[in-house]
Amino acid sequence: MAKEKVVLAYSGGLDTTAIIPWLKETYNYDVVCACIDVGQGAELDGLEERAKYSGAEKLYIIDVIDEFCDEYIMPTVMADAVYENKYLLGTSFARPVISKKLVEVARKEGAVAICHGATGKGNDQLRFELSIKALAPDIQIIAPWRDPKWTLESRQDEIDYCHSKGINLPFDAKHSYSRDRNIWHISHEGLELENPANEPNFKDLLVLSVTPEDAPDEATEIELQFEKGMPVALNGKSMKTSDIIRELNEIGGKNGIGIIDIVENRVVGMKSRGVYETPGGTILLEAHKQLEELVLDRETLDFNRYVGVRFSNLVYEGKWFTPLREALQAFVMSVNERVTGTVKLKLYKGNIQKAGTTSPYSLYSESLASFTTGDLYDHKDASGFITLFGLPMKVRAMMDQKRLDNEKTK
Repeated sequence: MAKEKVVLAYSGGLDTTAIIPWLKETYNYDVVCACIDVGQGAELDGLEERAKYSGAEKLYIIDVIDEFCDEYIMPTVMADAVYENKYLLGTSFARPVISKKLVEVARKEGAVAICHGATGKGNDQLRFELSIKALAPDIQIIAPWRDPKWTLESRQDEIDYCHSKGINLPFDAKHSYSRDRNIWHISHEGLELENPANEPNFKDLLVLSVTPEDAPDEATEIELQFEKGMPVALNGKSMKTSDIIRELNEIGGKNGIGIIDIVENRVVGMKSRGVYETPGGTILLEAHKQLEELVLDRETLDFNRYVGVRFSNLVYEGKWFTPLREALQAFVMSVNERVTGTVKLKLYKGNIQKAGTTSPYSLYSESLASFTTGDLYDHKDASGFITLFGLPMKVRAMMDQKRLDNEKTK
């Protein structure tokens, strides 16, 4: 009789490698590994050999980079969604697309369960599990770090366990930064970052970037072109979104752009401290915002900012596959119908400076904005407007004054 199958979200690291024999031993499953390529780069090298050596029946490596960029990253950028004013959601919006592909593999393989290696303290357990529940409520979810049968409490425990199963791989028991990387960003947690009083050791920590101090002494000029909110060209060269992000990462990294040190509020109730490198994303988001300033009216821009906060919370909390996210995104896509144009920027030692923005949908009128009286605006009209606009304040002040006068006469 054939064994039941479990699909394991596999990164090739020590945790998910140790989970392979544990799943076989604990649940008597055949393990099918799935690595979803969202831009991890060299981390995928040798992954198939490692998975099979560790006891997996097979490994899927599924490239979803373009889907990730176009259908998850860019809607979030178009919404100006930034969690707690700093975090550009790099890990957060990768989890739903990964979960979607895990479900697809599970359906293809006829698996009864999906397993992930997220810990019981982090946000990723929510992001994986809420996404899987929304897409495949019938599939069981296994989270070893919350499973009472999981007794491995340290990296050395995991290494010893692997050795006991005949798996001898060059893992190091020494603790290092905990990192998550994709095409959008790389995050860092652990070591000195666990104490908010410590300055990050940027010389050892940074991967995509240099510090602003080490950036060039001359500004780098770039030009981004957008159509309906989507980036379509960089420095006059038409490119797909993923290639624009890759090139912006390189340019931004060299100029010390997008290094964020944040103490954020996790969904599970605790604060955590991390450093995020998002050089290309920071540039792309700023360029998009500058174009919005030019083409959106005051009320739409104001409401879009509110939507951005709500959208960021949904993404951070793992609620991508929800009616509210879909509805908010429909609003965002409508708003971005006119976010078309060209944005010029100067990058200098961690700073992004505006260097000119143009759009066929610009709402800026030089004749209206200047101090010269034109046909559309008469300075005298402001008097009546100010009277009506300030009427509630004036009435309140008059009534307060009347009340005080009455009290004095008593």
